[in-house]
Amino acid sequence: MAFSSGGGGSGGAPMAEINVTPLVDVMLVLLIIFMITAPMMQHRIRIDLPQASMITNPEAPPEPIDLAIKEDGTLYWNDSQISDLELKAQLAVSAQKTVQPELQIRADKNTRYEFVAKVMADAKNQGMVKIGFVTTPAARGSQ
Repeated sequence: MAFSSGGGGSGGAPMAEINVTPLVDVMLVLLIIFMITAPMMQHRIRIDLPQASMITNPEAPPEPIDLAIKEDGTLYWNDSQISDLELKAQLAVSAQKTVQPELQIRADKNTRYEFVAKVMADAKNQGMVKIGFVTTPAARGSQ
């Protein structure tokens, strides 16, 4: 089967030429997109990932500090009552340790938030970075 290349004989014969104009349009659009996005791929974000080490930490983590805050605002450092000034001194000493212990704050259910916020602010101002909260589940039958 032959294709006709002129305006001769049969009127319904298929055309043998390919129209390349749409192909060129698509290629130019892709070229522009790649020209715009290629410089953006050069900006990298530096992330410092932790490095694995075969050396184990021989030093055990220190015992956490238990700080209880009662409903009236009294403070107990590891079950011994302390004042605000003693608390600040103890926090300053604990914050200077090479491996800082965690400060675990226990507050009664009815303790005002301002007491807890003051303790957290004092701990932060003295340099403590590990602060946690300890809760106890409610007993069955009392709610």
